[in-house]
Amino acid sequence: MSYRLPDPALAALLRDMPKAELHVHIEGTLEPELIFALAERNQVDLPYADVASLREAYAFSDLQSFLDIYYAGASVLLHEQDFYDMARAYLARAVSDHVLHAEIFFDPQTHTARGVPMASVINGLYRACRDAERDWGISCTLILCFLRHLSEDDAFRTLAQAMPLRDRFIGIGLDSSELGHPPEKFARVFAHCRELGLHLVAHAGEEGPAAYVWSALDTLQVERIDHGVQAHQDEALMQRLARERIALTVCPLSNQKLQVFPDLALHNLPQMLDAGVAVTVNSDDPAYFGGYINENFEQLFAATGMGPRQAYQLARNSLEAGFVGEARKKAWVQQLDDCFVRNGFAAAIDAG
Repeated sequence: MSYRLPDPALAALLRDMPKAELHVHIEGTLEPELIFALAERNQVDLPYADVASLREAYAFSDLQSFLDIYYAGASVLLHEQDFYDMARAYLARAVSDHVLHAEIFFDPQTHTARGVPMASVINGLYRACRDAERDWGISCTLILCFLRHLSEDDAFRTLAQAMPLRDRFIGIGLDSSELGHPPEKFARVFAHCRELGLHLVAHAGEEGPAAYVWSALDTLQVERIDHGVQAHQDEALMQRLARERIALTVCPLSNQKLQVFPDLALHNLPQMLDAGVAVTVNSDDPAYFGGYINENFEQLFAATGMGPRQAYQLARNSLEAGFVGEARKKAWVQQLDDCFVRNGFAAAIDAG
């Protein structure tokens, strides 16, 4: 079910307010049109006749059914320019959605397993980030994610391959199939990454239990939790998340598409926000899940009845949870305040 806001002033506010995106998989921004363009450029055969038939295949029953088609789409990415074009397209969209800062996940194992050099992956993405910063003023950084359905040894090998380009990514993440692959499976490699000074995040509590969130915090010692919606099942965990201001990068349309919350009206983000948890709104894999960050905001607010106060807090949470210096965060929050004043919602700042 798709929701639309009846209040045009709130819809405009959600679109215009400055925000950060902290949970987006760059491979998940590959629109069918670009997939087919890259397939033609690289002479890759696709098991779909055209763009329309590929879009029709975007009917997922769970995380794994999505991942199967996600990896098939990534098969068209072979050269540095392909990664550049993919990231450039996403960043153009992010700028139009008033994203000031994006921390972009990428999955090198998806590509190196197909013989794509690590340098092609990272250099293409990094060049797109730098060009977008120069051309559009958006801040963007890269987070290298390990695929949790693969082994920790494979993660160590991937890290070793990436280390010559260490200056081009700021952190490490953990994604892919959650169930049956608890965070502690990667305890040693995360400990090593921590010693290297990398920021640490991990997917936990999407389909997996609240116990996975505890493990990500205590065993992996991550700084943010990606998804984390199952934390709502554990009151002690909720209290810890609120007390320590550990941000959750929640992805509403992804949760709906993958049947975590089949109806957005039942999403627990409003309850977590009311409990003082630093939740944020993000798009995850927007090409596959029906919307980029502004679409996530608009549909979530239309479904749950949240208003300007929650919009301000969610946007501010995102700006404050990024891995950037305090001076930049303060400047971004000032831009957010100015936006709310300009749009006639100054009261939401005080309430937030």
